[in-house]
Formats: sequence, structure tokens, C-alpha cells
Amino acid sequence: MRVDIKFCGMTREEDVALAVSLGAAYVGVIFAAGARQVSPARAASVLAAARGAAARVGVFVEHTDDEIARAAHDAALDIVQLHGGVTAGRVRALRQRLALPVWAVVRVRDATSLAAVAALDGVADGVLLDSFTEGRSGGTGTPFDWRLAAGAQRPRHALFIAAGGLDPDSVATAVRVLSPGVVDVSSGVERAPGIKDHDRMRAFAAAVRQATGEP
Repeated sequence: MRVDIKFCGMTREEDVALAVSLGAAYVGVIFAAGARQVSPARAASVLAAARGAAARVGVFVEHTDDEIARAAHDAALDIVQLHGGVTAGRVRALRQRLALPVWAVVRVRDATSLAAVAALDGVADGVLLDSFTEGRSGGTGTPFDWRLAAGAQRPRHALFIAAGGLDPDSVATAVRVLSPGVVDVSSGVERAPGIKDHDRMRAFAAAVRQATGEP
């Protein structure tokens, strides 16, 4: 069983370089307002070490499609991750406009919220399950109910990404319960918002390898 890693909320070149050395398949930057926010120009610099080694993901929340298109171009993104205003129609239009994969985020509040997975499956290139916290779009360090999600329909025609409260101590359980294709971590490997703790990054990667039986 293979589970890829995405280290998100990157703000420093050295953190991206370590992520690549640990075999991360994805590295992400956040364009939404907050402690981890970077500009498109800064994102291009931060993500430079990932070119050709890991896919560069940009996280967007309250952005227009025009803003997303400009940032994706200026930051040389490989994937767009859409949090706010997620609908199947918008995802379809963005994929066509950008000619890039689009990951759609479903914020898990209850069983009803998981119905969105079916609507996005096969429309988005990836469906990412994240925790719901009022007034926050992510990076809260709070997990959602993994067993609730495990009992619901999972994506069949899109990459399944699990996020929300993952850290070196919890990721093995998330892998076992959810069987995702990708685990996405941000605050769980930080010593301050946007500043990664390299020991925790190494521990997270080791925990994933151990959980999946990879060398």
C-alpha cells in the first residue's frame, strides 16, 4: 500500500528542500490570509527546490478565478487546491481554464457534508477531506471524525487526500482507517505557524512509511 505525503503551508525554501529529500510527492503553499500566507512571487521562490521532484500545490480560499489563474501562472503551480466556493461546475471550469489538476476540499462537519464527495468525484482530480472549524479554512490541528468518513462513500475516480489534524503520532491511525492516497500535513509538523520543525517532518515521513510497510 502506497500513501504519498504532502507537506503544506510552506514559507521557507529549506523546509521545501527537506520535504523533497524525505520523498514527499507534494509540497503546498497557502495564498489565503493568515500566518502562512505567501505572495505568488514568494511562492515561486519557496517552491523552486521542488521543481521536477514534487508537485507544487497552491491553496486558495476566498479568491476569484482570475486571481487563481494569475497566481497559478506566477508561482508556476502544478496543482490548484480549492477550499472556498467549491462546486462541481466551478471545478470543471477551473480545470479547463488552467489546464491544471484541481483538488476540491470537502470540510467534514457531519455525515451530510460528506455527500459532496460523490458530486466532486470524477470532476475534481483530487478530493481532500479536511476538518470543519467555524471561521477557519484549515491549519487548525483538529482532526475530523475519521470513522465517520471511512463509513461514507470515498472517491473512486479522483485521488483521495486526507488532511486535518494529522501529526507524527496520529497519521498511522488515519492511514489505517481511511486508506487515503495522500496524507496532507501542515500545523502538525510546525514549531510556529509557517515554520516547519524538521525533526517532526522526519518523524511524520517515518510514521507513514511504517504504517504502509514501505522501506
